[in-house]
Amino acid sequence: MSMTDPVADLLTRIRNALRSRREKVDVPHSHLKEGVVDVLLREGYLTEKQVLEVDPAHRVLRVLLKYGPDGEKVLSHIERVSRPGKRVYAPAAGLPKVQGGLGIAVVSTSQGVLSDREARTRKVGGEVLAAIW
Repeated sequence: MSMTDPVADLLTRIRNALRSRREKVDVPHSHLKEGVVDVLLREGYLTEKQVLEVDPAHRVLRVLLKYGPDGEKVLSHIERVSRPGKRVYAPAAGLPKVQGGLGIAVVSTSQGVLSDREARTRKVGGEVLAAIW
């Protein structure tokens, strides 16, 4: 099976794991996916990440999901913005405010994968990968 959109695959796996109340989800490793997960960690949507080496050629990114004190989801919505068929780019000033600033946009920039807030602070734009709240 060929993977045309690994970021959408990552987001879907996280979304499905949250729906079924799993505590962790494993995805094939890539630096871009690890960057997206790092942003979600920094923003407090996930508990932890681990990079597991299955063998020298294959690494797995294990993501530990986060729930509130009563088991409620911390991450309620996760959606792909830029897709292979329709890329979405934005300059630093034009980065979207997700849910009026309550959520985050994950942006792939020349300085790595950042949240919209981090990208605005550093005055860099890039490809808007996902919207999360």
